[in-house]
Amino acid sequence: MADTRTGRRQAKPAEAAQALSTILQTNYLRYWLIASWAIALAVTIPPFAALAWFVLTSAAGAVRGWFEKRIASGMKRGWGSVFPAVGAATTVFWAAAPVLAWTSHHAFGRPLALSLIGVGYLLVFSQLRNSPKQALAVSAPYTAVLIGFAASLWGTPDFWPLVAAFPMMASGLAVHTIVSAVGQAKITAFQDHQAHLIAELKGARDKADAANKAKSAFLAVVSHELRTPMNGVLGAAQLLSSSRLDATQREYVSIVRNSGDSLLALLNDILDLTKIEADRMQLEAIEIELPELVERLGAAWTARAREKGVDYVVELDPAAPVAVIGDPNRLSQIVHNLLSNAVKFTDKGAVRLKLASERLEGGRARLRFSVSDTGPGIAQEDVERLFQPFTQLDASSTRRYGGTGLGLTISRKLAEMMGGELTLESTPGQGSTFVLTIEAEVRAWARAKVEEEVTADLDSGEPLKVLVVEDHPVNRMLVEAWLASSGHATASAENGQLALNLCEAQAYDLILMDVNMPVMDGLTATRRLREADGPNRDTPVVILSASARAEDHEAGYAAGADAYVNKPIDFKALAGLLHRVPSGREGLRPAA
Repeated sequence: MADTRTGRRQAKPAEAAQALSTILQTNYLRYWLIASWAIALAVTIPPFAALAWFVLTSAAGAVRGWFEKRIASGMKRGWGSVFPAVGAATTVFWAAAPVLAWTSHHAFGRPLALSLIGVGYLLVFSQLRNSPKQALAVSAPYTAVLIGFAASLWGTPDFWPLVAAFPMMASGLAVHTIVSAVGQAKITAFQDHQAHLIAELKGARDKADAANKAKSAFLAVVSHELRTPMNGVLGAAQLLSSSRLDATQREYVSIVRNSGDSLLALLNDILDLTKIEADRMQLEAIEIELPELVERLGAAWTARAREKGVDYVVELDPAAPVAVIGDPNRLSQIVHNLLSNAVKFTDKGAVRLKLASERLEGGRARLRFSVSDTGPGIAQEDVERLFQPFTQLDASSTRRYGGTGLGLTISRKLAEMMGGELTLESTPGQGSTFVLTIEAEVRAWARAKVEEEVTADLDSGEPLKVLVVEDHPVNRMLVEAWLASSGHATASAENGQLALNLCEAQAYDLILMDVNMPVMDGLTATRRLREADGPNRDTPVVILSASARAEDHEAGYAAGADAYVNKPIDFKALAGLLHRVPSGREGLRPAA
């Protein structure tokens, strides 16, 4: 029983709050209603009296509006019983209008008085349709006036007709209240259902966000776990290929390296596609030297084209800018995929890479990379299907040429991320032309003075003392063997804590630091190394990591690293870093 009373006490403020909200939403309408009542009164009473009623009732309405706004925020503190009293007090001024009309002795006075009372009831019950009890309390002055009218007619022929009108007015208000309550119940049910759907959508969104985060974490783990053994396989193959081998052994090593490179390319494609679909691919905005990019791509594909008896032709627009701002790695990836397909599917004729440009306003240029071949060509109905993931035109192409069908999908998505497009023009039997069109900010139109290229000759330069911090024994052995073959002295540590202990006792020229290690990871060790005052505080640190995510690279630089090398390690790239070590940390950073 006590719970019931408590529930009722809690319901009263809620009903009052809902009623007050309804009234506040129609606050300014009351003054239009007061004006219309005053005009009607002016027909039955002197105009100055109607004007006086208008002024007093408007003032009462203003006071009520001010009071309602003040108590609106206090509904939870016991204002449930205060609001009906305030409403009833201001209704007294409204109820004065039918009294003035009733006592005016005008032929239209009493009918107007009864009409005003009926309208007054209707207004109150319409505003408080969700709170019938509140409506009865607020409309109490109308009830008192109506009883007074009946009392004034006691003993006259008009008494019983007036009394007979009471049930009609009450039934009309009851029907109005019930219909309003039913309608409000439907609205409330709809709102509750809508709120439930919104809550479900939010829950689904949260689950999707959690799934994306889990997916990202999974990719980081997969990247590390797959790249780490791949580093061992490819690193050992590189070291083995530099040793004395007979023709058969060299062929076997070549098979291992080519298979490892293919597996690494497949891994990179899957990771790239997953990151793009998860909207986690980030593009860099750094300087790209276009002639150097085209030359580098040409060096990679000229030999392969010649092996197939295919000409490789490069056409560079003399008016093309020398340097633009963009992501050189992703741009190279797109053109590399296009050249790979062109060489793969062309058995005779030529593969042509052409770079054209168009000067735009605001220091920008539109670049157009086109890769043409004289291969079998592609039918128009197969063009769009060609850009779908894991799609090739027929099963025989998979058996003959290999591949996963991801290259063009990734290339088109990367082109769209750059604000450009990748299109295809092809004629069956004559060949195909893929066109990459992007816009870029121009950094330089003319070729600047070219610095002397640093070679990767491991036998040149002074010997270095290098600390190799790597938990994987195979990777650690490979890096130490590679360094020792060029005359560098090495020391090794299995985790970040052991590396810090070694750094306290001896100075090193370079530290190669893995990231994921037991006891202490590489980023924490690098951060503490920079914070300490030991002999290696300013020693260059190169991060070795199996992670391919750009955000992980940024975390390495933020921890104090100076360069970043992905696994499997490209020893030529690492050799280029070693040549910059004598210049200190500043010399390493441009090569990062």
